[in-house]
This record gives sequence, C-alpha cells and structure tokens, in this order.
Amino acid sequence: MKPELKKIIFPTAGLGTRFLPATKASPKEMLTIVDKPLIQYGVEEALAAGMDEIIMVTGRGKRAIEDHFDISAELESNLKAAGKEALYQEVSRIARMAEVIYVRQKQALGLGHAVSCAAHWVGDEPFGVVLADELIIAEKPVMQQLREVYEQTGCSVIGLMRVPMHLVSRYGVVAANEENGLLRLTDMVEKPQPEDAPSDLAIVGRYIFTPRLFELLAETRPGKGGEIQLTDAVARLAQEEPVYGVQIEGNRFDAGNPMGFLMANAELGMQHPQFGGEFGNFLRHLLDNN
Repeated sequence: MKPELKKIIFPTAGLGTRFLPATKASPKEMLTIVDKPLIQYGVEEALAAGMDEIIMVTGRGKRAIEDHFDISAELESNLKAAGKEALYQEVSRIARMAEVIYVRQKQALGLGHAVSCAAHWVGDEPFGVVLADELIIAEKPVMQQLREVYEQTGCSVIGLMRVPMHLVSRYGVVAANEENGLLRLTDMVEKPQPEDAPSDLAIVGRYIFTPRLFELLAETRPGKGGEIQLTDAVARLAQEEPVYGVQIEGNRFDAGNPMGFLMANAELGMQHPQFGGEFGNFLRHLLDNN
C-alpha cells in the first residue's frame, strides 16, 4: 500500500530581484495576477489535488504571505458590517482553506536547500513541491496530473513541458525513456547550453518525491552559483529508483519574470468573469490605435 500523499512544500524565500523595486518590501509571491496573489493560485492547485498539509519555506520579508492565509477578524467584521457579503466570504475562505506551517530558510543556498528545510515536517512520507511563480492554468490541476502517475507507480514524478532548444538554458532539462507508457527519467542537467541539453523536455516547477530525496539533498554539494541544486539530487534519485516525468497539459506562464507576469495578467484578465469583457475591449482598442 502506497503512503498517502498529503504534504506539499512551497519554497518562497527567494528575493524576487527580477521585480525590483516592486519586491523591495513585498514578496514576489504576493504580486497579483488580476485579483489573486501568485501564491494563492499554487495553494488552490495543491488543495484541488488533495494535498492539504501546506509547508511554506520562507525568509526575511515574507510576513505578508503568513498574513494572507491568516484570519483577520477586524477585516472580516468590517466587511460583514458593511454588507459586503461576497468579499467577506472570499476573505474568510482564504484564511480557512488550509492549515499552513511556516519554516524559515535562513540562508539563500538554493532550491535544493529550501526543500530540505522542510524535511523535519515531512518526515518519512511522500511530498509535493510547487514553485508558485510557475503559474500553470489547466482544466485538470497540474498537481493532480502528477498525482495520478504517483498513485499508479508509487514513485517520484516531475512535471515537464517541451521548450524551444534556444531556451533550454533557462531550465532544468531531462533525458527520458518510454517505459510502460510512461516517461522514465534517466538524467537531468540544470540550465544546459543547447548543444549540451539531453532533450527539449524542461522541468516546470511541479514535483512529487519519495522521502529518499531528503537524504540525497543532505549529501548534495553546492553546484552552479554555489547553490545546492534540486536537480543534482533528483538526478541521483533517478539512478536509485524510478523517477517519472509527466508532460503536463495546461497553459504555463513564467510569472517570476516581468514579461511572463504581464502575459499572465493579460490572459487571465480577459478570462475573468467580472472584468474580462471590458478588459478585452480595452486591449483591442489599444491594439487598434497603436
């Protein structure tokens, strides 16, 4: 019987330097896509996939994330007294959607180190990892797409998408073989040059791991940039036990950079049930006049 998959890690300790000065005093995870912060999209995706034990790995200046998922009795009382029932219901829902544990990453030593900071709270259980600035809008939540392969195999699973070869240096890139209708990963390289890339299959910030990964992270030495790379530990894991890849179905935005952030706001703005029609008309008018 496979261990139940309930826990999920959100590494949120990054400095968000690509968004300065906007992120000087506000976490990049709290930047809004239309009317919700990035981190909320990720948490809602995890909950939709049945992973409701949330572990946020934070750093200095990330208090706003904690406040967002906390109860604000004064705000709720004011909204209710003002008769703003819809806003009251939404604010109340966010504060109560999940129990969240916060763990501090005291030094910026890389994504692998950030994930390892949650080891004590995960223990000997499988767990998910979501990078919230990889915003992926899908009919079936991406973590559910990964979970289905985990339920089938009991093994680690990584979300993948094909990218143009001239862009592979922005990603971790994998080599894989087909096995029983699944992609079994055989190797992975962090941010390779196109001539060194094993494929055009890029890792896109969604993972499910067996607890063995924590032991390998503890043994992983700093790699590129002097950081402990998650990709290095996953490559070792794939040599010990099966690690599968899932080509995810969905519309992905790299909302961790300004261009991807703007594109996400434009697309989701046009789809918004309240603002979409007027916003779409505005964009068309803007294009017609430029």
